[in-house]
Parts: sequence; structure tokens; C-alpha cells
Amino acid sequence: MNSLRIPILKVGDVLIASIQVALHDASAVQFKDDLLEKIHATKARGVIIDLTAIDVVDSFIGRMIADIAAMSGLMGARVVLTGLQPAVAITLVELGLELPQVLTALNLEKGLELMRRQVAQAEEDGDDAV
Repeated sequence: MNSLRIPILKVGDVLIASIQVALHDASAVQFKDDLLEKIHATKARGVIIDLTAIDVVDSFIGRMIADIAAMSGLMGARVVLTGLQPAVAITLVELGLELPQVLTALNLEKGLELMRRQVAQAEEDGDDAV
């Protein structure tokens, strides 16, 4: 079965992925692989994952979100999650998933502003990793 691919856009040195469909296990794994490859290929300093259209996650998808954030961070890309619906936030907390290096914003516009500030601060500090 061919799994759905989530588009990943590059804007400057930031990657943006807006997930507009329910993620299933195969599409979540494909997204993780695609995103990590794109971070490596573009040397992106930031990743914004917009979850506005996602209103429910199961334990696998929740863990995959946490893993993607951790792996992106290890590759030097700061992660901002945007558009978390209340049910998704509740599920992530109930699953005990911690996202210590992940920032959140209400929507994509605020996420972009936050990411720009993070990148600017890192450049000011002379930090290669955001």
C-alpha cells in the first residue's frame, strides 16, 4: 500500500509541514523519514509542524510526534508545534510524552514569528544549532 506523503515546504532555513489529514501509522513513519531527510539535505535550522487539522491522536502517533521532535533536535533543527487542538494536547499529556525542546504556538503565523525569533537569537549568540 502506498502511504500518504505530507508536503514539506522550505522557507528560508525553516521547514514547514502542515498535516491536513489524519495520520495513520505508515504515513506517520513516512513523514518522519521524509522530514529527517529534508533536514539533512537542506541543513534546516528550524521545523514547524502544523497540527491544526488533527483533532485526535493515538499513542503511536503521539509517540511519533515526540520522536520526530527529538530526532529533529538532534540534527540541529529547533521544532515548533502549531495548532494543537485541546484533545490532542490532552492526549499527549495523558500519554506522558514530554517535549522539553519543543516550542508551541497557537497557529502557523505565530509559529513562524516564534521560529524567526529563535533563529535570530541563535545567530546573535553565535550558535550553529538553533
